[in-house]
Amino acid sequence: MNVNQHTPMASPYGQPQPGYNPPGYAPLDAGYPVPYAPYNGPASAYQPGAQPQDYSPFTSFPSKAVAATPVSDLSSPLDLGPARGPPTSGAPPVSAPQQYNQYSHSQGDMPNGPQPMTQAPNRTPVSQPYSQGAVNMTGSQSSYPQHHGSQPTMHQVTNQMTGMQINSGPPTPAGPGYVPPHSSQLPLSTAYSAAPSPAYKQAPPPASSAPTQLPTPRGPATSQQYYGGPMPPSQQPFNSSVPPASQQPFTSSAQPPPSSQQNFPPSSFSGPVPPPSQGPAPPVSPPQQSFPPTQPPFSSAPPPSSQPAFISGPPPPGQGSYQPRAPPPSSQPGHFPPPGPPPTSAPPGQYPGPMPPQQQPPPSQPSPYHSGPSPPRVQMPPTSMAQSNHLPPGPQGQPCPPGPLQQPPSQPGMQGGYPPQQNGAFGQVRGPQPGYAGPYPGQPNYGAPPPAPAPAPAPAAQKRLDPDSIPSPQASDMPAVQKSRHRIDPDAIPSPIQVIEDDRAKSTEPFTTGVRGQAPPLVTTNFQVKDQGNASPRFIRCTAYNMPCTADMAKQSQVPLAAVIKPLATLPPDETPPYLVDHGEGGPIRCNRCKAYMCPYMQFIEGGRRFQCGFCSCVTEVPQHYFQHLDHTGKRVDCYDRPELSLGSYEFLATVDYCKNNKLPQPPAYIFLIDVSYNAVKSGMVNIVCQELKTLLDYLPRENPETDSVVRVGFVTYNKVLHFYNVKASLAQPQMLVVSDVSDMFVPLLDGFLVNVNESRLVIESLLDQIPEMFADTRETETVFGPVIQAGLEALKAADCAGKLFVFHTSLPIAEAPGKLKNREDKKLIGTDKEKSLFQPQAGFYNTLAKECVAQGCCVDLFLFPNQFVDVATLAVVPVSTGGSVYKYTYFQAPSDQERFLNDLRRDVQKLVGFDAVMRVRTSTGIRATDFYGSFFMSNTTDVELAGLDCDKAFTVEFKHDDKLSEETGALMQCAVLYTSCSGQRRLRVHNMAVNCCSQLADLYRNCETDTIINFFSKYAFRGVLTNQTKAVRDTLINQCAQILACYRKNCASPSSAGQLILPECMKLLPVYLNCVLKSDVLLPGADVSLDDRAYLRQLISGMDVSETHVFFYPRLLPLIKLESESLPMAVRDSEERLSKGGVYILETGLHLFLWVGASVQQELLLNIFGTPSFSQIDPSMVNLPELDNPFSQRLREIIESFRAQRPRYMKLMVVKQEDKAELIFRHFLVEDKSASGGASYVDFLCHMHKEIRQLLS
Repeated sequence: MNVNQHTPMASPYGQPQPGYNPPGYAPLDAGYPVPYAPYNGPASAYQPGAQPQDYSPFTSFPSKAVAATPVSDLSSPLDLGPARGPPTSGAPPVSAPQQYNQYSHSQGDMPNGPQPMTQAPNRTPVSQPYSQGAVNMTGSQSSYPQHHGSQPTMHQVTNQMTGMQINSGPPTPAGPGYVPPHSSQLPLSTAYSAAPSPAYKQAPPPASSAPTQLPTPRGPATSQQYYGGPMPPSQQPFNSSVPPASQQPFTSSAQPPPSSQQNFPPSSFSGPVPPPSQGPAPPVSPPQQSFPPTQPPFSSAPPPSSQPAFISGPPPPGQGSYQPRAPPPSSQPGHFPPPGPPPTSAPPGQYPGPMPPQQQPPPSQPSPYHSGPSPPRVQMPPTSMAQSNHLPPGPQGQPCPPGPLQQPPSQPGMQGGYPPQQNGAFGQVRGPQPGYAGPYPGQPNYGAPPPAPAPAPAPAAQKRLDPDSIPSPQASDMPAVQKSRHRIDPDAIPSPIQVIEDDRAKSTEPFTTGVRGQAPPLVTTNFQVKDQGNASPRFIRCTAYNMPCTADMAKQSQVPLAAVIKPLATLPPDETPPYLVDHGEGGPIRCNRCKAYMCPYMQFIEGGRRFQCGFCSCVTEVPQHYFQHLDHTGKRVDCYDRPELSLGSYEFLATVDYCKNNKLPQPPAYIFLIDVSYNAVKSGMVNIVCQELKTLLDYLPRENPETDSVVRVGFVTYNKVLHFYNVKASLAQPQMLVVSDVSDMFVPLLDGFLVNVNESRLVIESLLDQIPEMFADTRETETVFGPVIQAGLEALKAADCAGKLFVFHTSLPIAEAPGKLKNREDKKLIGTDKEKSLFQPQAGFYNTLAKECVAQGCCVDLFLFPNQFVDVATLAVVPVSTGGSVYKYTYFQAPSDQERFLNDLRRDVQKLVGFDAVMRVRTSTGIRATDFYGSFFMSNTTDVELAGLDCDKAFTVEFKHDDKLSEETGALMQCAVLYTSCSGQRRLRVHNMAVNCCSQLADLYRNCETDTIINFFSKYAFRGVLTNQTKAVRDTLINQCAQILACYRKNCASPSSAGQLILPECMKLLPVYLNCVLKSDVLLPGADVSLDDRAYLRQLISGMDVSETHVFFYPRLLPLIKLESESLPMAVRDSEERLSKGGVYILETGLHLFLWVGASVQQELLLNIFGTPSFSQIDPSMVNLPELDNPFSQRLREIIESFRAQRPRYMKLMVVKQEDKAELIFRHFLVEDKSASGGASYVDFLCHMHKEIRQLLS
């Protein structure tokens, strides 16, 4: 069969496969109008099938045909292969056989015919193949497969092959480049080069085209354990140091497409080779594709051999008998070789062909690329290939990368642990095919010996080209230019910015929650929600809105089934808060068996006298007072008048039966406990807190803004002893009572300790004025901590109420007292088995204390002002277990940090909060909530207990199957939170969510939400560091991500060559976001990250919702060029190469805000922002921009304030001048680049994922 002929389908076109109903795809971009039969899993060999009409194998790429790929295809094939312009439009349908034009897929810029009919929401397309030939990464490309004509120079060829494309059409079987030419079209050659939109936009696929049923899952893909413990060795995720051989990270630095697909896309070789078996192809114009050497798109090496590239017949004669390719490299996890001189060595079995002796590297050679200072970015092939991917698996070749800490300095191109791209197609390298000039033209053959000059075009024989049997050319034959190392063009890989912008563009209407299983707009999109029976995404977001029907299917896909729930989330002003429903003295109506609360999923029967529970199917009598007749559809006639029958979220007024000890609660109390040791006084903290509290006490939380708050307050100061204050209204002056026996804490007064602010205002103000003076000359440096919390707890117990403690603390509690700690910070433990102990609390004392606090409804918020190690891992136990918060101001200095601290304190005191809360998540039969992540305490397996629950706290709940689910009924979940409001009222807040169930994997992959999956993975990993080494945790994440994508590739994507990385449309950002989690300071700390910082971030992220984890892991970076309009400038990707010396950028992470100023910014811009014309005069220590009277300055300050208003914590502004020392901190957040701690760049990690996926598939 012709190499170029493309028949991805397992069955001939148009013939439905068994069990597969062919969806009718709408022709995309004038694609084939016939319905295609979707395919049932990758065919083992692609058999040619009948071609669609007008499909002529020879024509040059049809500009439209390509697009024909039905969009439903869930995937985006990323070919890490030759480069072309990024695709700009829709994703192809999965199963359509279309030809996979190498370059095409409906590119917006190509003259590709009308856009897909209906622009379905972008998220539907589940997939888009990134094909190899699709993105014009580096230059224009010739459109035809160049099969004939003069032979291009080697250089051209290589250039051509270098790029990686993301194509959205299904790849042709033959491989990414072999597109059957389409006769009716004119050559694309120029068209394609015109499509510059690197942004990798995919247009939304037509809705209709999604295949309704994708192939049924085949057997479970190697199923790894669902997150649980460490994987068996054989399946360990790749470690950052040495990956298990079976699944080494890809080291091929290049990422050429795997072999099978690496067949160089037609255009990728410009060589004249006519496609075998096909007769001469039309002559092609000279390649225009040669990519400029400097921008190597994914450099790809020849396709890995795991899949033969051309499945078409015996090897062409010219190929002789080359020996089969070497086993897949087991190379090291990933460091890419630094660019350097052409490889001179490669381990012996590495190249398929005979290898010149001088190239064999000594097997043990250290890997060239370990992280170290990066060498200059010259583009040369790595010097020693030993490590590239080409080593045979086995210990010997694997120079393991040193562990995270001991790694050698990283190389430029590689992110910590992934091998830099070499030219092997993510896998092994193989020599160039005859007739094709080496791996993609222009691309150094990394890892493989450089290509020799291209042999004469192979005869157009019908022989099978065995990709692996190609001799490897010698380095010396490679033209100099070619030796330069090519990188994958970052514009060719999925862009978070593009996905975010596409989602915003299509989310113009309000999101109505009435449709079951409908994925909401992304968290980055502003949208209005209309509650029509399911909870708003502001309250609940799911990882998958189509749940697998069976546990086997869930295990096979490895997609985590979880929901992120934020029960008291604040809603924007244009949305109605949940209604309060009173069912009278009997309390809320519930199911008799499972105790689920009345909700829209209850079915009324027998004329309305009974109802059947949607969760457990039990039938319950309707109380007389609640009875109502049914209409002709079986609904109650008052359905729309009752929030609990028509809305997804509402509140019930709870009766005394729902109260502790069966008595109605007292209003809560707030107790302020202030450290007055030497450090606290000297830093100015004590004075700032006391001054602020005088005004802040007027803003205590209240339900009704018109009334006074009923919250009472009390005050304590402490160092080694505790000082309680009597501030009773009848006193002229406050009285201090000292408790020096901290080993047996008690509260020395009852009356006068907790008071109403308005009644005791004068006494309280007098106290707050006196505290800083009383302790101004203190010399006491030691502090206690455990007794401080015990004191607050005892005071609440004595008052018989719930409440919150605000503790302002500065140092490690080393004074003799319960809960005394020792300094255990030891950097030598990082990266060892004992590292996990650093995240665990030092003593059991605080766990016991936390349990007592939860029982009393005593929530603790901790404000830390450390100048050295304070053991956040231990001090945070009580705040985290009680549903409180930890705030940390390291090296606190009043002038620069006061604003951040005061804003945090104001928000913390004023925000609405519930006390004595219990949350339970009920589910319909078939699934159950098995695991919970967040800040809370659990004394049993079902109830999440919280002493306090505020509007910023989110919980992530994981579900597992305990039975089968049915597609008809879907899966239901109900989150009910019982709490005491700040006015002292006992309430139940209920959120309901229904999702679809599916028996086809393709449906699961079509309706996932990557941001929520990342929220789950980060919490899962950050809990994992308590019991496992960080390296094992990273490996587990990588492994699970690879399994998710491999399962998709195996069961849902159109057959295509292995060299193509195919990602589901809604998960195409999973690799970039997962890499950000892997590089986070918790899992891969830099040398300057303290243990306290890591413990702080660990607990902070455990309570974050999806929008917060999104901006934390992938910060928002905006160029500040023109700010005239009301809308924000479009963000740019988080990479240093996106920054311009003449620009000013603002970067937001949710915790930090940076203003980066380029060294050559125009004077006018500097005057507008800073009021100074000179770059050198900008004061980098400023924390606020000057208030200048010009529109630019005003708009910029408005943007900064709007960013701050969106986040629960105040972000301090840091001005960073280019090339200043502070730039290192800023660069840490450019997450697509390599990190200083050895984390991989996005490009390298994507290559690594590709290699992992290929190993799982093979």
